[in-house]
Amino acid sequence: MASGHTLLSPAHGCVVLGIALLCTAGTVLCQEVQAENVTVVEGGTAEISCRLHQYDGSIVVIQNPSRQTLFFNGTRALKDERFQLVEFTPKLVKIHLSNAKLEDEGGYFCQLYTEDTHHQIATLTVLVPPENPVVEVREQAVEGGQVELICSAPRTKPEATLRWYRDRRELKGVTSKQENIKTFSITNSIQFPVERRDNGEIVTCEASHPALKGQKKQTQYVLDVQFSPTARIQASPGLVREGDLLTLKCDVTGNPRPSEIIWSRLNDSLPERTQIQGDLLNFPSLSLQDNGTYSCQVSNKHGRSSDQYVLVVYDPGAIIEAQTQVPYAIIGGILALLVFLVICVLIVMVWCSVRQKGSYLTHEASGLDEHGEAREAFLNGGENHKRKEEFFI
Repeated sequence: MASGHTLLSPAHGCVVLGIALLCTAGTVLCQEVQAENVTVVEGGTAEISCRLHQYDGSIVVIQNPSRQTLFFNGTRALKDERFQLVEFTPKLVKIHLSNAKLEDEGGYFCQLYTEDTHHQIATLTVLVPPENPVVEVREQAVEGGQVELICSAPRTKPEATLRWYRDRRELKGVTSKQENIKTFSITNSIQFPVERRDNGEIVTCEASHPALKGQKKQTQYVLDVQFSPTARIQASPGLVREGDLLTLKCDVTGNPRPSEIIWSRLNDSLPERTQIQGDLLNFPSLSLQDNGTYSCQVSNKHGRSSDQYVLVVYDPGAIIEAQTQVPYAIIGGILALLVFLVICVLIVMVWCSVRQKGSYLTHEASGLDEHGEAREAFLNGGENHKRKEEFFI
């Protein structure tokens, strides 16, 4: 009997409704056959079980969704080695389906043939988890422009969820899906501006799916941002003397990286002794004739750049003479400072001495005047004596 029909059996007082057989004997409710729905991941092993109640040795048949008989009372009927009968007892019939495929989905019939046919359907669902997402770029990213990235999971069931992350922050994208019979193709695209500093940064597309049980499938994409080149000449610090070894290095950045570095000397040709090794310009033994302005030039399809270095080669004898003159100049400066300080001290001392002597003469003259007046009062006597006393008071 097909699922979805109702059958009345006067002999057993049973009603088969949908996929289950219900026995109504007074208040007792029973099921002659029980089966549970099964979910399996594609490629995995599914276990399909049929439980029997009050089995009396009648015929038990297991059929696939196409109604082909898999097992007849424990005997294989369909030549498909992926199906294996692992248990057959009066209470339980259990089969295993290995390497489950999407085509195996559907209802598996557990049928018990007694005076009436009892059956129940176990629905098998096959999940298709996504593989690692595929990340593609719409077109080459260039400094100052925008980049568009597309992440896709071409085959999944049910629909996978795709998310973008950069520096642990989620980037909002636009999701679309396409149904392919029983599976789905999911895409998620994002757009954002880029600069040269973004070159080499990592953007991650992450896929989640029920079949992954909380785990994630990830694909990382390294941003490839093209930009114009820059050139910087580096040399050893300090003075360079005649006979020294000197190496100039042209540090170059750019994407794509310039394939050629051009060395030259302003208003003159390079010295014959120089050696060019890519980004290096070597002077094995400097001479005064090497003085000049040197430059390195680079270019790519997005632009060009250059840098200059002024080379001044010194005579070793002149450098030594200049270095020996420096201490004498320093000593002379110190002596001049000391002489100046001594002169200042002498001036201060003389000024203080003169000021102190003038103050002494002033007080001495004042004292002589007072004594003279007193002497004159004493000699006059009489009234002058009174003045004398008043004076001393």
